Amino acid sequence: MDLPSEIKKPHALLMPFPTQGHINPFLKLAKLLHTKGFHITFVNTEFNHKRLLKSRGPNALNGFPHFHFETLPDGLPLTNIDATQSISALCDSTRKYCFIPFCNLISKLNHTRSSVAPPVTCIISDGIMSFTIKASQQFGLPNMLFWTHSACAFMSFKECKNLMERGLTPLKDANYLTNGHLDTIIDWIPGMKNITLRDLPGIYRTTDPNDILLDFVVEQIEEASQASAIILPTFDALEVDVLNALSTMFPKLLTLGPLELLLDQATERKYESIKCNLWNEEYECIKWLDSQQPNSVLYVNFGSVIVMRHHQLVELAWGLANSKKKFLWVIRPDLVEDEAPILPPDFVAETEDRGLIVGWCPQEQVLKHPAVAGFLTHCGWNSTLESISNGVPLICCPFFNDQILNCRYICCEWSFGMGMDSDNVKRDEMEKLVRELIDGEKGRDMKKNAIEWKKMAEAATNTNGSSFLNLEKLVNELLLSKT
Repeated sequence: MDLPSEIKKPHALLMPFPTQGHINPFLKLAKLLHTKGFHITFVNTEFNHKRLLKSRGPNALNGFPHFHFETLPDGLPLTNIDATQSISALCDSTRKYCFIPFCNLISKLNHTRSSVAPPVTCIISDGIMSFTIKASQQFGLPNMLFWTHSACAFMSFKECKNLMERGLTPLKDANYLTNGHLDTIIDWIPGMKNITLRDLPGIYRTTDPNDILLDFVVEQIEEASQASAIILPTFDALEVDVLNALSTMFPKLLTLGPLELLLDQATERKYESIKCNLWNEEYECIKWLDSQQPNSVLYVNFGSVIVMRHHQLVELAWGLANSKKKFLWVIRPDLVEDEAPILPPDFVAETEDRGLIVGWCPQEQVLKHPAVAGFLTHCGWNSTLESISNGVPLICCPFFNDQILNCRYICCEWSFGMGMDSDNVKRDEMEKLVRELIDGEKGRDMKKNAIEWKKMAEAATNTNGSSFLNLEKLVNELLLSKT
């Protein structure tokens, strides 16, 4: 007797690392798979689930038919619900405490006959949540690891053990931050040219011989070889050299990016209600942008994790004010370390007629807006790809980890951004960069380059483009996998 069609439906279980920058691309991929006929179970931590309900309301995670949300504990003690948890603590906690709850969730989903959910047929988990590999083997399921970084960052993480064995990291002591050691040329990473230790992710600047993140990265990379496939949110033309090198190491390597453009092609407006924003989006900023002239506004956002010191906030503020340009600035409640992000009253008074400050915003809508001339960013990979998707040039102010490497490629290889040092923010430099971006010749050149990358991103995601074809390949492999 034939089973009901619901039981035959492929069921993808998606498990992102529990920060906003990882949740966002996972949710886009989940929506894409849903359009391809998959039942989706999307897993948030209990901590983030509470944050989502607070920011988006009690019905925010009701989902759709065949699109459901589940939760897992993260193993950490309760902290401020409006702040991002410690990244290193999350890395350590998830690898120690999430395996058993994750297995229990799979068992529950496979044996809940009271619902229409079919048994889980595949797992797509974060590249840094590799405890899921062991779980997938236990249940006989294919497991695709989705690394939410650039291909260059993934390659640089892959070389973590090599960097440690060569004595390049951890640093012997703090003097190595200033004695020229960071200018050591790294000419042996496949597909990456003209790189120094300074250009590599910030985790390599630690002086702790027992650094949790170095140990964690080595462990996650070793597990990656056991995955059914590796997914990267990039596109072939953007990172061709390093992707060619990676494809020899990981034969089942799929580039799916920009996900935003793939999703624009594949979906209708019905998916707009499914969001996982950990802060409440303030949509009045779109109305404010509607009242501004084309290419007149600098958008400023340092993402969901960055925490800065108060003097950095003040220097950025006066750089914006002194540029005399209009700006939309996202300042999270937890943006400043150990205190409220309070701006100088003189700055607020001087800029009230040309600036808008919000706590969080719908970033993709903002970057699409014709009033936006450029983006001052921390160079997180999501923000980088969203800027490419919309042809927006950048002022790059990276703080840590892969943001540093992304900045180097944006400024030196892809040429649609200008860099500044987050550790040494100066209002005069900030003012000059803003003026150059909006009015200067270099700003015009960067805009042209950003538009060219946008065209290449669109080509990759159009029918028969590399990312489009990789999505088809991923879906077919998942659909045809035998458990």
